[in-house]
Amino acid sequence: MAVVSKKIPAPDKVRVKTALLSVSDKTGIVELAGALVEQGVALLSTGGTHKAIADAGLAVKDVSELTGFPEIMDGRVKTLHPTVHGGLLAIRDDEEHKAAMAAHGIVDIDLAVINLYPFEEVRSKGGDYPTTVENIDIGGPAMIRASAKNHAYVTVITNPADYDALIGELKANAGSTSYDFRRKMAAAAYARTAAYDAAISNWFADELNLGMMRHRAIGGVLKEEMRYGENPHQAAGFYITGENRPGVATAALLQGKQLSYNNINDTDAAYELVAEFRAEQGPACAIIKHANPCGVATAPSLADAYRRALACDSTSAFGGIIALNQELDAETAREIVKLFTEVIIAPSVSDEAKAIIAAKPNLRLLAAGGLPDPRKGGITAKTVSGGLLVQSRDNAMVEDMALKVVTKRAPTAQELEDMKFAFRVAKHVKSNAVVYAKDGQTAGIGAGQMSRIDSARIAAIKAEEAAKAAGWAQPMTKGSAVASEAFLPFPDSLLSMVAAGATALIQPGGSIKDADVIAAADEAGVAMVFTGMRHFRH
Repeated sequence: MAVVSKKIPAPDKVRVKTALLSVSDKTGIVELAGALVEQGVALLSTGGTHKAIADAGLAVKDVSELTGFPEIMDGRVKTLHPTVHGGLLAIRDDEEHKAAMAAHGIVDIDLAVINLYPFEEVRSKGGDYPTTVENIDIGGPAMIRASAKNHAYVTVITNPADYDALIGELKANAGSTSYDFRRKMAAAAYARTAAYDAAISNWFADELNLGMMRHRAIGGVLKEEMRYGENPHQAAGFYITGENRPGVATAALLQGKQLSYNNINDTDAAYELVAEFRAEQGPACAIIKHANPCGVATAPSLADAYRRALACDSTSAFGGIIALNQELDAETAREIVKLFTEVIIAPSVSDEAKAIIAAKPNLRLLAAGGLPDPRKGGITAKTVSGGLLVQSRDNAMVEDMALKVVTKRAPTAQELEDMKFAFRVAKHVKSNAVVYAKDGQTAGIGAGQMSRIDSARIAAIKAEEAAKAAGWAQPMTKGSAVASEAFLPFPDSLLSMVAAGATALIQPGGSIKDADVIAAADEAGVAMVFTGMRHFRH
């Protein structure tokens, strides 16, 4: 049954006489406490916050003096008390509430400055189970929610970034806060507790492998407000969820201007692709444009991997994103700055490479601190009208698949390696996807077409253009392996691939026309392997 409001109007200005300060992040708390004392505000505090304020020589009362009850259970229980919550929740102009406060010795708490145990930080650093659980705050969210609900009378501050605004508000209003300010802070407070609880529930879901729970909350902390979204008329922000996964969200921007919405989307796609090639297996480079790869390659050196990736489609690479699976070195940096590039992302960057990239001040350079594990789970989400589509991350890898040779001719050892390479890349190409590869290098990529045969043809055309640009005698599709991320519905796609010069094909299989496709492959003398698993990417 819904609770009916008594419809007591909220006052505009509320003087702050008593403030409760209880923070995990103590950034600026002593300075704030001093400013509050200057405004004649009486201070209440807890634990380490109380000590920090008292050590600064400021008058502050411990909450236990207010409640008459000590902190117990390692501090788990200190503010969960009617004296505290009554002071936060009381409607000052309600006669019944005033009578209850008088009867039980409850005093008004007009300002609550609360921030929470660092659960997200502990989670992102991979804390063990007991440590992570211990960093779930209980009293903090309870006080924040109570204060925010009673924003008609109580101001709640949950982030040190808002301290200056609070001080300015008090100075502008002779020690009071306005209703408009209190409402805005309440909105921020509920967003904070929502994101906090989302992080906790998703951590439990991951730890316990709970899959699709009845309720799914996805929250984050604003890392930066963007100039615009995909287009200039769209507002956008970059939110960090705290997932323990190296990438664009964890990366340090070493130089260059703010990343745009599209930069972040494309950089994430690039880094997730290059992470398919583990650093210990050798250098790899992926070049991305509009979230699709235009060139991917491995090589004995990182510079050679970049040159080989670029050779696949040097036209599309202009203004693209470059992702590397090893530390960016000087030789590779010198190659990259020859072409206009939007973003470079790597696990780390050498000092010499930094100096070389500095010659291009607008080039954004990111150090992610590590590579994401392509086998690690987690969730991905996208919005639809009125809902969220949530799924587990596509962490399948071709190395783990039971490959089945379905043609009379089995692939050679080199063809098999090229098949695996092409299928690994196809996983990160928008469907319909066709990828030709040869000797650890993409030869042609066809992405995002409504017809798979069109993707095959576009990839072949790209390969021909690359050969012409490089002065090669023939395109690299001659003698290549080709991957399709989903089954071939008819033999026509296979015949197009064979016409481009492919000698081996890897695909999931599963079409009602598989027998026809296999027969066409046998007639053409090409080897074909089924993975039994597809990689749709929309």
